[in-house]
Amino acid sequence: MPLTDPLAPLLAQALAARAPLVERLRREATDAYRLFHGSVEGAAGLTVDRYGDLVLAQSFHGPLEPASREALEGFYADALPGCAVVYNDRSGVGSRVRNPLDGDALAAATAPRVATELGVRYRIQARHAGQDPWLFLDLRAGRRRVMAEAPGRSVLNLFAYTCGVGLAAATAGAREVLNVDFAASSLAVGADNAGLNALAAPPVNLQGDVFAVTRQLAGIGQPAVVRGRRLPPFPTLAPRRYDLVFLDPPRLAKSPFGIVDLLRDYAAVFKPALLATAEGGAIVCCNNVAQVERDGWLDGLRRSAAKAGRPVRDAEWITPEEDFPSPDGRHPLKMVLLRV
Repeated sequence: MPLTDPLAPLLAQALAARAPLVERLRREATDAYRLFHGSVEGAAGLTVDRYGDLVLAQSFHGPLEPASREALEGFYADALPGCAVVYNDRSGVGSRVRNPLDGDALAAATAPRVATELGVRYRIQARHAGQDPWLFLDLRAGRRRVMAEAPGRSVLNLFAYTCGVGLAAATAGAREVLNVDFAASSLAVGADNAGLNALAAPPVNLQGDVFAVTRQLAGIGQPAVVRGRRLPPFPTLAPRRYDLVFLDPPRLAKSPFGIVDLLRDYAAVFKPALLATAEGGAIVCCNNVAQVERDGWLDGLRRSAAKAGRPVRDAEWITPEEDFPSPDGRHPLKMVLLRV
């Protein structure tokens, strides 16, 4: 390993700073956490995550220089022996992985693996048909909070992706869990995850548009035509409310049923999800747009809830854990639990 490369001491400093957290996580049966958060720890655009026996490094602002890549791979080979180190350059258009691999490197990147978080087992693969990891580690604090809230309750997980929140809720003893996502491939990973864990009440996965699902659950109904276009068929659901709703929409998405825009119009996706939340229940809202100021966002949620006739009784911030450091406390990912 070229010790003169400036990246190596940054990686060592970050790993040392995490030693107390890593030990606590180990005692909680967790081997998935961020090793290096470059935007704060000296190399903007670079992240390094551990998932079980995988170390996944990703660059978003530009590819790593060969010397830095060699330093990174050598450092973790020494610091975490037995872990495969995979590097994904995602600095191109659309954040797709750009650097090709072959031979043993490709085999390591595509090998199916299992990581554990808070005793829950999750499928992991460094490279697959999509672009994002199958488990977002900054959401661990949200999954932890859901596990504390879920026992004996009904849980609705919206924009479920690979169903990590729903699986955490089911493992913690939720009475029932419904995961909703438009992508069949993501739900397939979620179903595979459920099979890894012995569950008394496995989650139900529903492929569908969150707008169409939540409007029906809320009893709002859905028009047959929107903006002059006839809507495609969608699952028919009876109105009902859930004790705990988890809302984690993507930054920007369009569908025939509605538009997700976390910067300008969070209320559009929040209102039907709120109305699908039981009286006296809770809804956890997430917003991953760095430009959104958290207190202003919360004020907007309160106004939307009051306008919908479901005022917020209490609000509790959920903060990402120490492997996602923030010197000013302004994490890009904002999570708040609202009791309504």
